[in-house]
Amino acid sequence: MLYTVVQNMGILCSRHKRGNQANTEENAQAAEIERRIEQETKAEKHIQKLLLLGAGESGKSTIFKQIKLLFQTGFDERELQSYTSVIHANVYQTIKILHDGAKELALSEAGSSKYGLSIDNKEIGEKLSEIGGRLDYPRLTEELVQDILKIWRDPAIQETYTRGNELQVPDCANYFMENLQRLSDTNYIPTKEDVLHARVRTTGVVEIQFSPVGENKKSGEVYRLFDVGGQRNERRKWIHLFEGVTAVIFCAAISEYDQTLFEDESRNRIMETKELFEWVLKQKCFEKTSFMLFLNKFDIFEKKVSKVPLNVCEWFKDYQPVSTGKQEVEHAYEFVKKKFEELYYQNVTCDHQDRVFKIYRTTALDQKLVKKTFKLVDETLRRRNLFEAGLL
Repeated sequence: MLYTVVQNMGILCSRHKRGNQANTEENAQAAEIERRIEQETKAEKHIQKLLLLGAGESGKSTIFKQIKLLFQTGFDERELQSYTSVIHANVYQTIKILHDGAKELALSEAGSSKYGLSIDNKEIGEKLSEIGGRLDYPRLTEELVQDILKIWRDPAIQETYTRGNELQVPDCANYFMENLQRLSDTNYIPTKEDVLHARVRTTGVVEIQFSPVGENKKSGEVYRLFDVGGQRNERRKWIHLFEGVTAVIFCAAISEYDQTLFEDESRNRIMETKELFEWVLKQKCFEKTSFMLFLNKFDIFEKKVSKVPLNVCEWFKDYQPVSTGKQEVEHAYEFVKKKFEELYYQNVTCDHQDRVFKIYRTTALDQKLVKKTFKLVDETLRRRNLFEAGLL
């Protein structure tokens, strides 16, 4: 009897001991989870949130790709290969736009014979236009490349290309046409340059975390950059990203003063950019947010401004040329820059006067310039943080 009681007590003590061990392990696990959450929360506080905004075709997604190349590991071979179909699609889409545009101009304009394809190329043009209208595009082959080159080199298509601003011809057109033979190689893997030129509309939200000073995150700020679609139907996805933003990087393609929107061909792109910039400036959640304005596509702007008057755009109708060559390019650029500056200050109340506003001249395809620009952005934001902490 006594033995049985003692034995039962031993069992109870053993269970109690195991229960204590289990509780200790659970408590240790809970404490570890709490510690990790605390660490992650602490780390998150040191990550600066950047929002990349702008209208469609402003070049912001190219900026995003440059950041991946400059401050991360870039694109691995699998990612590069995934762009093959995008690049081939860009080629077919370009030829379709030019072929169909030539037909349209031939029907609508006097003296339109210059837009008529040569007899030998008409059938080829129709075939390529049909391919360009598909949802799935064939891989480029040597035979297809020869057909594309015939159409591209046709005088009617070259004449149509000069009217590209009216036809939604993508900026990448000439680059890919010059590299067609390489793009059709059996073992073709897109280069970094090809990826930067590739045009695919951003849908939804993509993000990247980086430090402009490199891998050693202790030596500089860590940023999380968000890129969202710029087309009108994508903008409703922006709102939930607006909270807790350190800086808005707004991209404005200044070369598009004579172009219309892809989604609304009655609407000038610069006028759309102007209204969008105003709308973003007025958002209450950005009262203390820094604004970095990238006046982008300067490379195209400087070639265009001597051929197409800046005052074709309603917003720039008061522009008066004063010179020629590089001097005129600089004069035109300063005029556009001033317009955006005035727009910013017209939409800033006294309460917002202390937020940082900087303007940068950018060309998204120029890696050295993008790197230099982001170093300047980083320096500006770090100084801002030091100022707010009372250290400056």
